[in-house]
Amino acid sequence: MNIDLALRQTRARIAAVTGDPREADAMARLIFHALKGWSSTDLVIHSADEASPFMLGRIDEILERLAKSEPLQYILGATRFYGMDLDVDRHTLIPRPETEELVELMVGEYRDYPDLRVLDIGTGSGAIALALSRNLPFSRVTALDVSEGALAVARRNAARLHARIDFLCEDVFAYTPAPGSFDLIVSNPPYIALSESSSMDSRVLDYEPHGALFVPDSDPLLFYRRIAAIALRAFSSAGSGHSSLPALWLEINPIFAEPLKEMLIGEGFENVSLINDMTRRPRFAYAQAPRIR
Repeated sequence: MNIDLALRQTRARIAAVTGDPREADAMARLIFHALKGWSSTDLVIHSADEASPFMLGRIDEILERLAKSEPLQYILGATRFYGMDLDVDRHTLIPRPETEELVELMVGEYRDYPDLRVLDIGTGSGAIALALSRNLPFSRVTALDVSEGALAVARRNAARLHARIDFLCEDVFAYTPAPGSFDLIVSNPPYIALSESSSMDSRVLDYEPHGALFVPDSDPLLFYRRIAAIALRAFSSAGSGHSSLPALWLEINPIFAEPLKEMLIGEGFENVSLINDMTRRPRFAYAQAPRIR
C-alpha cells in the first residue's frame, strides 16, 4: 500500500467515526505529520512511496483509540498551535482555534512594542505564553497554573522551543502580584457552566481536565472576578506609554459576555469591549486599566 492510499483509507475511517469529512482530512494529515513529520506538500511528494508495516500498524492503533472517542491530540501527545508543535496530555486542555484568534489579536496590537511584561493566567500547555513570547519582541512572559502536571508539559514545550518563560505554580485565588508588575494580562480560564456539560462532546467530557473547563452555574464569573482583581493590582502604575496599555485580554463564554462586560466596567476598567470570534460570537474581552487622572 502506498502513502496516498493509506492517507485516503485513514481519512475514510476517521470520517466514519466523526461524520465530518473536513475534520477527518485535517486529523488524517495530523496523524501523518506526527508519524513522519510530513507537511501537506510532503504528502504529495511521498504519495507513491510504500507505507511501511510499522506505519500502518501505528495508524491502526491510533484509529482504534479514536473510535473510543479519545481525542487525537492526546493519542499523539501533541498538537499544533499558532505555528508551533506542542506537547499535550490529560493534565492540559487541547488548545482551540479560538485561542489562536486571541493570540492573533494581541500580536497584531503589540508586535511593535518591545519589553512588554506579560502574565498568562491558567497557562495549561503554555500555548498562549509561548506564542506571545515568540511573537512579541523581547517580551518577558510569566505563566501561572495551579496544576503541576500542566506546568510540567508547559516547561517541556518551552525548553523545546527555546522560549524563556517564568513558570509559577500558584492558585489564582491566592496569587498576589507586585503592584505595577505587568503590562499585559491574558487568560483563558474555566468558563463553561456545569449545566452546559450535558450537550458536550464525549471527547471533551471523558478526557479533558474538568478543573480547566467548568465553573458553577451559580457563579459563572468566578475566575474572571479574581483575574480582574489581580489585574487592578498588577496595573496599579497605569497612566503612561502605549495608549492601549496596561490591558487585560480574556477568552470568554459568549453566554456570559454582557454580565462579564458589566463586571469589568463596575470594577473600574476603561474601554471595555467584546470581540467576536470567527463564528461571530462574542468570544473575547478587552479592558484597559483605569487611567491615573
